[in-house]
Amino acid sequence: MKKIKNYITGMAIALTVMLSACTDQEELRVIIEENISEDSADEISYEGMLSEPVVCGWKNTYDTLNVATYITKIDNTYFIADCYHDQVIYHDNITDPLDQWDVLTNEVHYAHTIASDGIMFVVDDTENNRLMVFQKMGNRYVHTQTLENVGMRPHYVQYDVKNQTFMAWSSITGEMYLMKRGAQPEQNGIYPLYVDKILKIEELYGVYVRSFTVMEDGIYFVSGHNNQKILKAVVNDAGDGFDIIAEYSVADEIAGMVQLTKIGGFYYITISTDNQENQDFATIIRTETLDKLADGGYEDMYDSFGVSGGTPYYITEIEGRYYMAHHRTSENIIAFNVNDNSIEDVEAIY
Repeated sequence: MKKIKNYITGMAIALTVMLSACTDQEELRVIIEENISEDSADEISYEGMLSEPVVCGWKNTYDTLNVATYITKIDNTYFIADCYHDQVIYHDNITDPLDQWDVLTNEVHYAHTIASDGIMFVVDDTENNRLMVFQKMGNRYVHTQTLENVGMRPHYVQYDVKNQTFMAWSSITGEMYLMKRGAQPEQNGIYPLYVDKILKIEELYGVYVRSFTVMEDGIYFVSGHNNQKILKAVVNDAGDGFDIIAEYSVADEIAGMVQLTKIGGFYYITISTDNQENQDFATIIRTETLDKLADGGYEDMYDSFGVSGGTPYYITEIEGRYYMAHHRTSENIIAFNVNDNSIEDVEAIY
């Protein structure tokens, strides 16, 4: 099903992302000015809509996680990306056993994250190069839409509350997909999602970059094993790409980064591999300044979590407490607090 809608000229889009990992919950606004001729109109296509929504919500058949990559809470429901089980699961608490959780989808191949605007739920289906879209109808979730050909290995999805925009990162092609919900639902109450804009960083084409972080006065893209630097970028004046405004070289042993987040006075960075893709170097570090990462100006914090031999992954903040996905050991979801820059109250949830 395809619908076309015209949209008007001279829009200003403000990309503001809540910095969930910061204690003061600061907002960042990046203004993109679009100058569109009054005589022209863009056509917006609603692609990939299912002819009939498919009901989700069967019971999870696994009692453990297999490479958990992400946990979040949306409204009153927790979601976990159970990556190597090829599923995303959900439940109303994080104390019940995993086999009491329900499955949002198992039609993905390595889903890493999920994001929501409270109505639509978007999952990155990484190895299938697509995004899957869901909506809650009554007490059930339904699969409503699949967006194909979203770059290569879309790996990280976030939602910009201020501007009602989903941001999906193509981890190999250096492309950021900005997507919006249609203004009106279909007759069956289903909203469509459409790609509004694709922004590129040419320098990151062919580099495996697992995530981005919007904070301070820019968007940070973590180091890949094959470029060994963090890039800080802003949207260019034309609004069709990024300008790189800073580069931070990193040491060989921390090159394969997962995520960069600011907690208190430190930048925390989860590491998957070194520059040779060796997972023996997986850890979590922190630093007060990014420009010292090439010279070893950072603390290794992994021992603070009481685990060893695993891979720390994405960190999220839920109701004032931090949660770190973690794999390659039996500790898959680790909760912790940060008080006066000290890691405390560490607990393995699953």
